[in-house]
Amino acid sequence: MADTGSLAEIRIRRRGLQDAEDAVSFVRRLAQGRLDLAHDEQRRRADGGDRPSGTLAERLAEVFGQQHGGGSARPPRETNVPADHPLMQQLDELCEHYQFASLETLDDRSLDALVDGLGMFERECSRQRHELFEEIDALTAELVRRVREGGAGSVVSGE
Repeated sequence: MADTGSLAEIRIRRRGLQDAEDAVSFVRRLAQGRLDLAHDEQRRRADGGDRPSGTLAERLAEVFGQQHGGGSARPPRETNVPADHPLMQQLDELCEHYQFASLETLDDRSLDALVDGLGMFERECSRQRHELFEEIDALTAELVRRVREGGAGSVVSGE
């Protein structure tokens, strides 16, 4: 790895990348949730089901209760993503464009377009996360290397 600065500078850069990854992960989870709801609507229609009953909160609980993923192995960090974050705005614009709020009344073609749009957005978020993880891992490896080479004194002194 090329010279990346002092230990303090590396830590600051890594923290910034971790914050960026937290934001991308949060928005990605929102996109996945909306995609799950759209897929559920497709399944309901394919099964010939009636209009869904219950409140949106009840439907959300039912759809998300069907998920059996293991989740992330890393401990969660508090994530505060403001509504004006570019990815949040992009997701909101996408949902507005494809009329996500009218999910139950969309025609089949429009619902398919919504699913495709959300899927592409989610995959782009995943790609961004992967790139951020690579940078974070590289900086972490550099920190470990420097601490090992410098001994315990380098951790205490910050260099």
